[in-house]
Amino acid sequence: MGKEIPVDFFVTKLNEAKIHFERALDCKHTDFDDLYPYMIEHPQFFWYKRYVAWSELLTIVKLCKELEVSWEEQFTEQQIEYINKRVMSSKVLDYWFETNDSREHVG
Repeated sequence: MGKEIPVDFFVTKLNEAKIHFERALDCKHTDFDDLYPYMIEHPQFFWYKRYVAWSELLTIVKLCKELEVSWEEQFTEQQIEYINKRVMSSKVLDYWFETNDSREHVG
């Protein structure tokens, strides 16, 4: 009936969703900025931007789980815990990059 999708497709999409979320956390440019340029003027813009990126990441992870595609390798243990809880809390926003007292940011 349908075409079989290779596993690396989902791994690539997962990596793209992770980068998108991390760029949103760091207030860097994402596709959301291009879709809603007028939103920059609104104080809630960055919250919406992060929420959209977080939702995308959770959706890709959900698909990976359903299709039994390994997804955890791209994340730290703490990030996996956040993803499994599914709630984008202030803790996620504040500590997503935290790994042994260092901060890693996407370029």
